[in-house]
Amino acid sequence: MKPSLFDIYRPHAEPSTMVAFAENTLDRQSEHRAADCLEQAFKAENVHAFALAGGKLVVKHDEKIIDPLFAPYELAELDPIPDESILLGYLRNGEPRLAIPVRADPDTLQEPLKATDGRTLYRQQMLDDDLLGQFAQASSLMTWNGNNRFCGKCGSPTRSEIGGYRRVCEACNHTIFPRTDPVAIMLVIDIERDLCLLGRSPHFQPGMYSCLAGFLEPGETIEHTVRRETLEESGIKVGRVRYHASQPWPMPHSLMIGCYAEAISFDIRRDETELEDCRWFTRDETAEMIERSAMSGTAPGTTTPPPKGAIAHRLMRDWLDWTI
Repeated sequence: MKPSLFDIYRPHAEPSTMVAFAENTLDRQSEHRAADCLEQAFKAENVHAFALAGGKLVVKHDEKIIDPLFAPYELAELDPIPDESILLGYLRNGEPRLAIPVRADPDTLQEPLKATDGRTLYRQQMLDDDLLGQFAQASSLMTWNGNNRFCGKCGSPTRSEIGGYRRVCEACNHTIFPRTDPVAIMLVIDIERDLCLLGRSPHFQPGMYSCLAGFLEPGETIEHTVRRETLEESGIKVGRVRYHASQPWPMPHSLMIGCYAEAISFDIRRDETELEDCRWFTRDETAEMIERSAMSGTAPGTTTPPPKGAIAHRLMRDWLDWTI
C-alpha cells in the first residue's frame, strides 16, 4: 500500500501559522497579573487600545492607511466604557495593549472612522497578521466578559478582575475564567479514488462548499467528534483521523481544530436540515475552485471554496499540495 497523508506530515511543518487570526506576539502575562494591572496599563505613556462598538472593530480608515489602535485620549468621541476594558498583554517594548468597548453606534461613525466585523477584516486583509490575531483575542474576551456578568451558581453580579482574565461573583466568590469552544473541522478523503468530501450549508454564500464541522461534545475526543459529525451530516463512516492545524475563531470565541479524515464508506446520505448539498470533489475540481477564489469575481452558478485565511481553505489547499 502506498503512503498517504495519514502516514507522512507534509506539506508544511506548522500549517496553523498560515490561517487568519493565528499570529499574536503579545505577552499576555495572564497568570502573573497584579490586581491593579489595568489601572497601571492606563497610566503608561505608550498604551494603545482597540475600540469595539457593537462587536465590531473601529478603525481609522483613509485611502491608504487602516489604523485600529487608539491612544486613550482619542476615544472620547466614541464614548468609551473604561470599567469594562480588557488588558490583552504587552508588546516586547513593554507597551500595554488594551481592548475597550465604546457606546458609539457602529453604523453612524463619521469619517475617517469605520466599524468592521471580523470576517471582513480577514477577507479583505485590512490588518497585518499580528494585529488580526490581537483583534481575535480582544473580540473573544470582550464577548466572554459581556456574556458572564452574572454568576452561573447563584445569579449574583460578577466583577472583572486582572484585566478581564477572570470574573468573580460578588456574593459567593465563584470564579470563572475565559472559555474557548472547540470545533472540529475536517476534510474527509477517499484515498483510493483521490476525492474529498465537501458540503454546503444553507447559510453559505451562493456556490460555496466547505469542510464539514461540528462542536466537540462533553466526554469526546477530537477523533470521536470528527467521526460522529461526519456520520451525522453526510452518512460517511471515518477511519483514521489526523490533526493538521488549528485556528482561533473570534465569532464569538471558538478554536477550529482542523483534521483530515479517512473515509471508509462512500455513499452519501446527507442530513437535509444541516446541509443543502454534500458531494465528493475530484482533485482537479478542488484545484479549480481554489484558483477561482484568487480571481476578482466568479461567474454565477460556479462553485467556490471558503475564503483564503479560513482553515477550511487551508485544509483544501494543503491536500492539493501534499505529495509523497
